Amino acid sequence: MADDTIRPEDEAEIIYIPDDDGNDEAFEVIMRFELDDGTDRKYMMVVPADAEDEEQEVYAFRFDEEDDEIKLYPIESEEEWEIVEETFNTLAAEFGGAEDQ
Repeated sequence: MADDTIRPEDEAEIIYIPDDDGNDEAFEVIMRFELDDGTDRKYMMVVPADAEDEEQEVYAFRFDEEDDEIKLYPIESEEEWEIVEETFNTLAAEFGGAEDQ
């Protein structure tokens, strides 16, 4: 779990993802990480930027970044979902524990 990034709320990173109708929707990036499995796969966890609920739905994407352009790819295999979910939960627990100290 090399490149894990969790940003404070005052430095929120916003990205825009087109919906099914082609309209850009704003999402806040809550975490980025890269797996330590030698594949160089990078992942991004996002939540809708306009959501006001405490319980927000978190979306995960594999991504590539060239210059200032981010290309998102869906996570399609069950195995990849399990790896991403486990990594997210581990990093979130570490971050939450650091806040309590």
